[in-house]
Amino acid sequence: MSYSRAELWALAHAERVALAEDLVGLTDEQWARQSLCGSWCVEEVVAHLTAAASIGRWRWLVSVLGARFDFAEHNARRLAEHRGATPTETLRRFRRVLYSTTGASGHTAAWVGEVIVHAQDIRRPLGLPGKPSIEAATAVAEFYAGRDFTVTGRTATAGLRLEATDGEFRTGSGPLVTGTTLALTMAMAGRAVYCDELTGPGLDTLRSRL
Repeated sequence: MSYSRAELWALAHAERVALAEDLVGLTDEQWARQSLCGSWCVEEVVAHLTAAASIGRWRWLVSVLGARFDFAEHNARRLAEHRGATPTETLRRFRRVLYSTTGASGHTAAWVGEVIVHAQDIRRPLGLPGKPSIEAATAVAEFYAGRDFTVTGRTATAGLRLEATDGEFRTGSGPLVTGTTLALTMAMAGRAVYCDELTGPGLDTLRSRL
Protein backbone atom coordinates (compact mmCIF):
# COMPACT_ATOMS: atom_id res chain seq x y z
CA MET A 1 0.00 0.00 0.00
CA SER A 2 1.52 3.31 -1.09
CA TYR A 3 0.80 6.67 0.54
CA SER A 4 1.88 10.18 -0.38
CA ARG A 5 3.64 12.33 2.19
CA ALA A 6 0.50 14.43 2.61
CA GLU A 7 -1.56 11.30 3.22
CA LEU A 8 0.93 10.06 5.82
CA TRP A 9 0.80 13.36 7.70
CA ALA A 10 -2.99 13.21 7.62
CA LEU A 11 -2.82 9.75 9.21
CA ALA A 12 -0.42 11.01 11.88
CA HIS A 13 -2.69 13.96 12.66
CA ALA A 14 -5.74 11.71 12.98
CA GLU A 15 -3.91 9.40 15.38
CA ARG A 16 -2.73 12.33 17.53
CA VAL A 17 -6.26 13.68 17.74
CA ALA A 18 -7.61 10.27 18.74
CA LEU A 19 -4.98 9.89 21.45
CA ALA A 20 -5.62 13.38 22.81
CA GLU A 21 -9.30 12.52 23.16
CA ASP A 22 -8.40 9.31 25.00
CA LEU A 23 -6.33 11.30 27.49
CA VAL A 24 -9.14 13.60 28.56
CA GLY A 25 -10.27 12.87 32.09
CA LEU A 26 -7.37 10.66 33.17
CA THR A 27 -6.75 10.63 36.91
CA ASP A 28 -3.40 11.59 38.42
CA GLU A 29 -2.81 7.91 39.11
CA GLN A 30 -3.39 7.07 35.45
CA TRP A 31 -1.05 9.81 34.29
CA ALA A 32 1.62 8.34 36.57
CA ARG A 33 1.06 4.74 35.40
CA GLN A 34 4.07 3.08 33.83
CA SER A 35 3.76 2.79 30.07
CA LEU A 36 5.08 0.06 27.78
CA CYS A 37 7.94 2.40 26.84
CA GLY A 38 10.73 1.52 29.24
CA SER A 39 10.61 3.41 32.51
CA TRP A 40 8.47 6.27 31.21
CA CYS A 41 5.08 6.93 32.74
CA VAL A 42 2.06 7.94 30.66
CA GLU A 43 2.70 11.66 31.11
CA GLU A 44 6.32 11.31 30.04
CA VAL A 45 5.32 9.48 26.85
CA VAL A 46 2.92 12.30 25.99
CA ALA A 47 5.65 14.88 26.58
CA HIS A 48 7.95 12.85 24.33
CA LEU A 49 5.34 12.88 21.57
CA THR A 50 5.10 16.65 21.88
CA ALA A 51 8.88 16.92 21.64
CA ALA A 52 8.98 14.70 18.55
CA ALA A 53 6.42 16.92 16.81
CA SER A 54 8.27 20.09 17.78
CA ILE A 55 11.86 19.56 16.67
CA GLY A 56 13.09 19.70 13.10
CA ARG A 57 16.22 18.23 11.59
CA TRP A 58 18.70 20.94 12.58
CA ARG A 59 17.44 21.44 16.12
CA TRP A 60 17.45 17.67 16.52
CA LEU A 61 21.07 17.49 15.36
CA VAL A 62 22.12 20.28 17.74
CA SER A 63 20.35 18.49 20.59
CA VAL A 64 22.00 15.16 19.79
CA LEU A 65 25.42 16.80 19.54
CA GLY A 66 24.79 18.55 22.86
CA ALA A 67 24.05 15.16 24.40
CA ARG A 68 27.22 13.71 22.82
CA PHE A 69 25.17 11.23 20.82
CA ASP A 70 23.63 9.82 23.99
CA PHE A 71 20.11 9.41 22.58
CA ALA A 72 18.64 8.57 25.98
CA GLU A 73 19.98 11.87 27.29
CA HIS A 74 18.73 13.71 24.21
CA ASN A 75 15.24 12.26 24.67
CA ALA A 76 15.23 13.01 28.39
CA ARG A 77 16.16 16.65 27.81
CA ARG A 78 13.53 17.21 25.16
CA LEU A 79 10.90 15.39 27.23
CA ALA A 80 11.62 17.65 30.20
CA GLU A 81 11.36 20.68 27.91
CA HIS A 82 7.84 19.76 26.81
CA ARG A 83 6.42 18.30 30.02
CA GLY A 84 4.11 20.67 31.85
CA ALA A 85 3.94 21.47 35.53
CA THR A 86 0.80 19.32 35.69
CA PRO A 87 -0.67 16.57 33.48
CA THR A 88 -3.29 19.05 32.31
CA GLU A 89 -0.55 21.35 31.05
CA THR A 90 1.28 18.43 29.44
CA LEU A 91 -1.89 17.52 27.54
CA ARG A 92 -2.44 21.16 26.57
CA ARG A 93 1.05 21.28 25.08
CA PHE A 94 0.42 18.06 23.16
CA ARG A 95 -2.79 19.51 21.73
CA ARG A 96 -0.80 22.40 20.29
CA VAL A 97 1.13 20.04 18.00
CA LEU A 98 -1.68 17.76 16.85
CA TYR A 99 -1.40 19.06 13.29
CA SER A 100 2.34 19.64 13.22
CA THR A 101 4.28 18.47 10.16
CA THR A 102 7.63 18.93 11.89
CA GLY A 103 9.94 15.93 12.09
CA ALA A 104 13.63 15.22 12.53
CA SER A 105 13.78 13.42 9.18
CA GLY A 106 11.84 13.17 5.96
CA HIS A 107 10.69 9.62 6.74
CA THR A 108 7.09 10.61 7.35
CA ALA A 109 5.95 7.03 7.98
CA ALA A 110 8.30 6.99 10.96
CA TRP A 111 6.35 9.82 12.56
CA VAL A 112 3.08 8.01 11.98
CA GLY A 113 4.73 5.10 13.76
CA GLU A 114 5.85 7.36 16.59
CA VAL A 115 2.24 8.21 17.33
CA ILE A 116 0.83 4.71 16.83
CA VAL A 117 3.39 2.91 18.97
CA HIS A 118 3.44 5.42 21.81
CA ALA A 119 -0.35 5.66 21.81
CA GLN A 120 -0.51 1.92 22.44
CA ASP A 121 2.29 2.25 25.00
CA ILE A 122 -0.24 4.38 26.85
CA ARG A 123 -3.55 2.71 26.04
CA ARG A 124 -2.65 -0.87 26.87
CA PRO A 125 -1.54 -0.31 30.50
CA LEU A 126 -4.59 1.90 31.05
CA GLY A 127 -7.00 -0.56 29.47
CA LEU A 128 -8.17 2.00 26.90
CA PRO A 129 -9.85 0.42 23.87
CA GLY A 130 -8.61 2.86 21.24
CA LYS A 131 -6.44 1.65 18.38
CA PRO A 132 -5.16 3.11 15.12
CA SER A 133 -6.85 2.89 11.77
CA ILE A 134 -5.90 -0.08 9.63
CA GLU A 135 -4.52 2.35 7.03
CA ALA A 136 -2.15 3.96 9.53
CA ALA A 137 -1.06 0.64 11.01
CA THR A 138 -0.40 -0.82 7.56
CA ALA A 139 1.74 2.14 6.49
CA VAL A 140 3.84 1.78 9.63
CA ALA A 141 4.11 -2.01 9.41
CA GLU A 142 5.44 -1.73 5.86
CA PHE A 143 7.94 0.94 6.92
CA TYR A 144 9.19 -1.03 9.92
CA ALA A 145 9.58 -4.26 7.95
CA GLY A 146 11.58 -2.51 5.25
CA ARG A 147 14.39 -0.98 7.29
CA ASP A 148 15.99 -0.50 10.67
CA PHE A 149 15.39 3.17 11.42
CA THR A 150 13.53 4.25 14.54
CA VAL A 151 13.06 0.57 15.41
CA THR A 152 14.89 -2.58 14.26
CA GLY A 153 11.92 -4.08 12.44
CA ARG A 154 13.88 -5.39 9.48
CA THR A 155 16.36 -7.23 11.70
CA ALA A 156 13.61 -8.62 13.93
CA THR A 157 11.71 -10.10 10.99
CA ALA A 158 14.60 -11.29 8.80
CA GLY A 159 13.89 -14.75 7.38
CA LEU A 160 10.25 -14.67 8.49
CA ARG A 161 6.95 -14.29 6.65
CA LEU A 162 4.52 -11.83 8.27
CA GLU A 163 0.85 -11.77 7.30
CA ALA A 164 -1.88 -9.59 8.79
CA THR A 165 -5.22 -11.23 9.52
CA ASP A 166 -7.17 -7.99 9.23
CA GLY A 167 -5.58 -6.15 6.32
CA GLU A 168 -3.27 -6.20 3.31
CA PHE A 169 0.09 -6.28 5.08
CA ARG A 170 2.30 -9.12 3.83
CA THR A 171 6.09 -9.26 3.84
CA GLY A 172 9.08 -11.58 3.81
CA SER A 173 9.54 -15.30 3.33
CA GLY A 174 10.16 -18.14 5.74
CA PRO A 175 8.32 -19.40 8.83
CA LEU A 176 4.97 -17.65 9.14
CA VAL A 177 3.86 -15.20 11.82
CA THR A 178 0.24 -14.00 11.70
CA GLY A 179 -1.88 -11.58 13.69
CA THR A 180 -3.50 -8.19 13.44
CA THR A 181 -1.63 -5.43 11.68
CA LEU A 182 -1.36 -3.57 14.97
CA ALA A 183 0.07 -6.56 16.86
CA LEU A 184 2.65 -7.16 14.12
CA THR A 185 3.57 -3.47 14.12
CA MET A 186 3.97 -3.32 17.89
CA ALA A 187 6.07 -6.50 17.90
CA MET A 188 8.38 -5.01 15.26
CA ALA A 189 8.64 -1.95 17.51
CA GLY A 190 10.00 -4.18 20.27
CA ARG A 191 6.86 -4.53 22.39
CA ALA A 192 7.16 -8.23 23.17
CA VAL A 193 3.84 -8.31 25.03
CA TYR A 194 2.11 -8.12 21.64
CA CYS A 195 3.61 -11.48 20.69
CA ASP A 196 0.86 -12.96 22.85
CA GLU A 197 -1.56 -11.87 20.11
CA LEU A 198 0.44 -13.53 17.29
CA THR A 199 0.59 -17.12 16.08
CA GLY A 200 2.58 -19.24 13.66
CA PRO A 201 5.73 -21.34 13.41
CA GLY A 202 7.94 -18.24 13.19
CA LEU A 203 6.65 -16.70 16.43
CA ASP A 204 9.30 -18.15 18.73
CA THR A 205 12.03 -16.76 16.48
CA LEU A 206 10.45 -13.32 16.42
CA ARG A 207 9.90 -13.31 20.18
CA SER A 208 13.55 -14.25 20.82
CA ARG A 209 14.71 -11.22 18.85
CA LEU A 210 12.73 -8.60 20.72
